[in-house]
Amino acid sequence: MSDFIHERHKPISALEEPRELIVACCPLRSNVNLSRIVRAASCCRVSKIVTTGNAKIDPKIARDGAEHLPFSNHRSLAPVLKQLKADGYRLVGLEQTTNSQDLHQYQFVRKTVLVIGNERQGISDEILALLDDVVEIPVYGMPYSYNAATATCMALYEFCRQFPQG
Repeated sequence: MSDFIHERHKPISALEEPRELIVACCPLRSNVNLSRIVRAASCCRVSKIVTTGNAKIDPKIARDGAEHLPFSNHRSLAPVLKQLKADGYRLVGLEQTTNSQDLHQYQFVRKTVLVIGNERQGISDEILALLDDVVEIPVYGMPYSYNAATATCMALYEFCRQFPQG
């Protein structure tokens, strides 16, 4: 018998402060996707979630994330992004465009707003025009893109991989 003990849940990795990472969502069609994004964002200790439209978080899916993550809902995303840019944040869209960069090659900066598009329409032209960068996740089969919540989780993980200490 091994002396090595496996613990079911390890203590959380402590960050003294939330990351300087904000997730901003265009109007999403699915509150399930939004709730999954909130849960992942909470695990990554982002500083805030910004939503637009008729956003509702399902606490059964988001679990503890809905309670511990600052959340604000707005009528329009453009004014919020303009203010965040003025505050020194880099606006990074998660979208497939002609000039998007591969997420695996992209170097995030600490003060980042990750902008998530609608599941069907993606990020609008109005919002794309405000972004500093656009990253995409390579897809190797059909359909041509990952689900919005899945893609967000992958991008959040990459940010945390690049900045493990916050």
